[in-house]
Amino acid sequence: MSGKRQKNQLVLAFLAEDRGEAPRAAEEGTEPFAVKRREESLAIGEELMEEVCERENCKRALARVKANKGSAGVDGMTVEQLPEHLRQHWPVILEQLLSGTYRPQPVKRVEIPKPEGGVRKLGIPTVLDRFVQQAVMQVLQRRWDRTFSEHSYGFRPGRSAHQAVNQAQRCIAEGYRWVVDLDLEKFFDRVNHDKLMARIADRVSDKRVFKLIRAFLCAGVMEDGLVSPVDEGTPQGGPLSPLLSNIVLDEFDREVERRGLRFARYADDSNIYVRSRRAGERVMQSLVRFITMKLKLKVNAQKSAVARPWGRKFLGFSFTNNNVPKRRISPKAVGRFKKRVRELTRRTRGVSIERMAEDLARYLRGWIGYFGKCETPSVLQGLEMWIRHRLRSAIWKQWKRGRVRFAELRKRGVGRDLAAQTAGSAHGPWRLANSPALKIALPNAYFDSLGIPRLTVSR
Repeated sequence: MSGKRQKNQLVLAFLAEDRGEAPRAAEEGTEPFAVKRREESLAIGEELMEEVCERENCKRALARVKANKGSAGVDGMTVEQLPEHLRQHWPVILEQLLSGTYRPQPVKRVEIPKPEGGVRKLGIPTVLDRFVQQAVMQVLQRRWDRTFSEHSYGFRPGRSAHQAVNQAQRCIAEGYRWVVDLDLEKFFDRVNHDKLMARIADRVSDKRVFKLIRAFLCAGVMEDGLVSPVDEGTPQGGPLSPLLSNIVLDEFDREVERRGLRFARYADDSNIYVRSRRAGERVMQSLVRFITMKLKLKVNAQKSAVARPWGRKFLGFSFTNNNVPKRRISPKAVGRFKKRVRELTRRTRGVSIERMAEDLARYLRGWIGYFGKCETPSVLQGLEMWIRHRLRSAIWKQWKRGRVRFAELRKRGVGRDLAAQTAGSAHGPWRLANSPALKIALPNAYFDSLGIPRLTVSR
């Protein structure tokens, strides 16, 4: 059977499984194309592109792109349209990948605000390019992840930001109570392509995969309808960029390990722990030189420092100054939390309390999943009380008139005299939110009934 017919049979099997149908064999008495391809590649050596194009790998890539959703790229194709596009064009796409002629489209530039101010520039690839990147990333990550440093926690399966924070906490508990906090300036925008491709060349022998990665890096950026060339950086927004960032910074990890230093790194956030300020300043100076000269990156001097760990933040957490340090939420993270809750519980927002509670609960569940692991429950208790105070204030504002307020208080179990006194008060909503009448009318159990999760529930 011809190679072209084999590829077409792979298309049928791959797309049939995407629709939930039973795959059809390439021909009676023959094995599916993907299996045969893999055996051939094993026989003739490492051919990564065949592994990238295997049916199961492509199915996982498609499922991941669909699950991640995201906006359309420069061609306007949505995630929902991708499966049908693959059904129609997969033979051509497959041929381009296997022959090394696939050409990515430029990424779409979008800007999102940073929590601390400024904007972060994202490059959104087309959904087809995201699918191809995901398929490539899955194959490379399986091979490369085990070679990365044990102190690297970002963008790696089975690893998390919490593990990086735990590693930092262990270093402090062991007596390393000075931190070299390194901030890389616009890291994803400044990655040197030549340095990166040299590292990839050491790991990839298939020239088609090597060429494809370079094509993704140099695809260009479309902004205001114009395409600009790109000669540095790995655009944030594509599935491949996080893995490539670990390739770049693996050299940094090995250098820090070679020096016998204790550290934790999550993506471009690196904290190195030492016993004295003098040691920290020496490490800072030498590592800045290494990052600048060897990695061709730039350290943000204003955001980097040698300091006590409890005076710095790491992945949204800080630490207490105890013999046994505890994780606490950094002041900046608390500030961002309060800003977002204020937006969701604004008294003039013009939505029902049920809708407000629904939006707030959605945000709180995600926040608790990350910051609920702090070890200072008094902070959570204070935030929980503050949230209820804001909600009582918003409800009081919605009741508006004295008669309505009096009726609502009475209906909710407040005595006549107290209800009349509170409803007729000249004080504003914020002050009255802490009054005895509103605490009776709107107890904590009421907010529980609205589905608003408590921050202090033991997990």
